[in-house]
Amino acid sequence: MTAGQVASRTPGAAAVEARAPLWIKICGLRTREAIEAAALAGANAVGFVFHAASPRNLDVAAARELSLAVPAGVERVAVFLHPAQSLVDAVLAAVVPDWVQMDVEDLASLVLPAGQRVLPVLRSGGWSAAAPATPASRDSRGARLPARCLLESTRSGAGERADWSEAAQLAHATELVLAGGLDPGNVGEAVRDVRPFGVDVSSGVERERGVKDPARIREFVRAAREASRALLPEESPR
Repeated sequence: MTAGQVASRTPGAAAVEARAPLWIKICGLRTREAIEAAALAGANAVGFVFHAASPRNLDVAAARELSLAVPAGVERVAVFLHPAQSLVDAVLAAVVPDWVQMDVEDLASLVLPAGQRVLPVLRSGGWSAAAPATPASRDSRGARLPARCLLESTRSGAGERADWSEAAQLAHATELVLAGGLDPGNVGEAVRDVRPFGVDVSSGVERERGVKDPARIREFVRAAREASRALLPEESPR
């Protein structure tokens, strides 16, 4: 994709709600309708999944076309799970994502272009063993942490809830994006309890496996924003 193609993404800024500080990502999108729903709801980012075993998997050609439908001001995240270098290279060339999201172990074994922003995935209960080569702080145990990272349950996209107590500790040390088992009914509680930098949802806003529900996307973003705005200024996630 050329720089001109990236710039030609649907403007849409006037239709997108003003964004509150909490960073919100809607992941696993496969249609233009889902992208539009996420943007109009006020999400900060959309995620495209590249993992053959996932019901949300996209091929590179489809992802390229969908990326052009993402409004300016909404970030595009390429999401991988144990990918081959060839797949990563193809996605980066076709989609030119704002962020690459994958497990810390994968980041350590793959080559990415200089300057590519990454969102390392940590898994509940086992994240402290490794950290990517990014600016880092340390948690209470002295483990290195990425400057921004995502905490997920042991299985991505399965609706399993991450450990919120562990997440709350991490949120004190880094810009934490909380994922795993979130939905419109519990995201407000998660924001209040964890105080994350951001939240990430996929299965929690689906009407059936792999199919996003625009109404649930709106409900999720609204609940997350309301909880974020209710925090005292000094306790705001960002």
